[in-house]
Amino acid sequence: MKRSLLVEIVALVLIVGLCLGIGALGAAVTATSVKTWYAALNKPSFNPPNTVFGPVWTMLYILMAIAAWRVWRVADRETARRPLTLFALQLALNLGWSVTFFGLERLGPSVAVILVLELAVVATALAFRPIDRIAAWLLVPYVAWVGFAAILNIAIWRLN
Repeated sequence: MKRSLLVEIVALVLIVGLCLGIGALGAAVTATSVKTWYAALNKPSFNPPNTVFGPVWTMLYILMAIAAWRVWRVADRETARRPLTLFALQLALNLGWSVTFFGLERLGPSVAVILVLELAVVATALAFRPIDRIAAWLLVPYVAWVGFAAILNIAIWRLN
């Protein structure tokens, strides 16, 4: 679908802003317990230092925003509806995991949320693939990180 360069740039800025905004909400929830409750949990040996999470998540939010923008940019409204709905769902689940794990401090339920999140991210990448292969590939680091985070979440749940 042909749009003006200005419209495409504005859309990119808005989608990046949306993704980073969701990330900021998740970070705000995380900050409520990362130095207290979370610090007191038993963690596996492969748990990264806390300083790793912010930069990794920021990069992932930017990559996922670019992926969604690429799909929005090339697909007509009807073609983009399902993939972008899946994208919105995984963003909501992403925030939901932060709320469940850090906000509510519920380890078991957070495992369920992150497993559903992983499925939603994979489904989003698969839905993006026929529209824009690069968009699908841009989600691969996110799929990998959420997979790692799920393993970490399960390990923390088992240790506590």
